[in-house]
Amino acid sequence: MEETMVKSYLQKSLEEWKQDILVVLEEIEKEYEEVSQELKVYTYKYGITKQVIQSTVNEELIDKIREMYHKPFEESYNQLKEYIRDLEEKKRVFQMFTQKIDEVNRKESTKVTTF
Repeated sequence: MEETMVKSYLQKSLEEWKQDILVVLEEIEKEYEEVSQELKVYTYKYGITKQVIQSTVNEELIDKIREMYHKPFEESYNQLKEYIRDLEEKKRVFQMFTQKIDEVNRKESTKVTTF
């Protein structure tokens, strides 16, 4: 009986922690989707300006387009890509937490049922 109480307490505590982690994961996922959409926008903006520059012969105009659009879009694109990588790493780490919690719960469930 005492072991069942320990199991219940342990599993309850781990499940509460897992729920907290799932909330964090949900927030990360939401942010990931928003950044992903923004990255998509800058991918197109960067691609379009690159194509326009390649199709333009006037060097002065090319320089102006690079200064006004291409460089800022490229910077934003690169920043967003880095941010996406960071969010992917956060997701991976927090998913690892939930997997480890599940493993411990499975092991603990097995221990109790074998007694």
